[in-house]
Amino acid sequence: MDHQIKKIAKRHQYVARISTSFIYAILVSIAMNFFWTPGHIYASGITGAAQVVSTVLKRFLSMDVSVAILLFALNVPLFILAWIAISPRFTVFTVISVGLASVMIKFLHPMTLTTDPIICAIFGGAVNGYGTGLALKSGISTGGLDILGITILRKTGHSIGSINIAFNILIVVAAGFLYGWPYAFYSTIGLIVNAKVMDMTYTRQQRMQVMIITDRPKSVIDSIQNNMRRGITIVHGAEGAYNHKDKTVLFTIVSRYEMPELEAAMEVSDPHAFVSITDTIKILGHFYEPTL
Repeated sequence: MDHQIKKIAKRHQYVARISTSFIYAILVSIAMNFFWTPGHIYASGITGAAQVVSTVLKRFLSMDVSVAILLFALNVPLFILAWIAISPRFTVFTVISVGLASVMIKFLHPMTLTTDPIICAIFGGAVNGYGTGLALKSGISTGGLDILGITILRKTGHSIGSINIAFNILIVVAAGFLYGWPYAFYSTIGLIVNAKVMDMTYTRQQRMQVMIITDRPKSVIDSIQNNMRRGITIVHGAEGAYNHKDKTVLFTIVSRYEMPELEAAMEVSDPHAFVSITDTIKILGHFYEPTL
């Protein structure tokens, strides 16, 4: 019976991920065909690289290769890397996500709402940022530098923030050379809006330090660890200054994405505990990252 339930749950999860991939594909195609292309705005990462290559081929070699085809083609080497270094299941969902995005960009009929580059940069970045954040929140990779980032993080423990920045700087410079330097600045606005909206939507990477003061430590620890895979540090011998009762202080780090689970765990284990939650700027040491 348990095996059957787990099988149904996994199937439901797969259907949900594919559905989210389709929503992401629609949103990125709207951003590309309704805003970025009419406004001559470049996206970030591999999508922006596909736009640059398409423009260069058309302008200098008279080859009309669509962004949709180039987006998928540029991701192929990264699919191979993901299959080897991450997992086949992760790769399959990534291929589905990128494949659907390429198909939707190719076949969704473009509509020029405006050619104002500032409007196109802001709204294109917002639509794509929401789609990308939604995909990541559902445990789906959108391909591109995500794959490289996960691989390097697993192998070395370091992020590729500097590589992302350098890659996007090259795209912005390319926008300046191809369409004029004002468009480089417009594309930069789009990149910033994209990143901000994505961060607002995808909260898994935002870390929170949690301090819990309780007189029921075992119940709290069991409840948190049954709901989340998080380590907890215990400080014994604390004392409440008002009534001088013995207290235990617990420290843990969670992602903002896990806050509802934390609140539910506290409600069950000790609804009267004092809980203080603050943003964490940096973490040194191991922090468990669930696999996409």
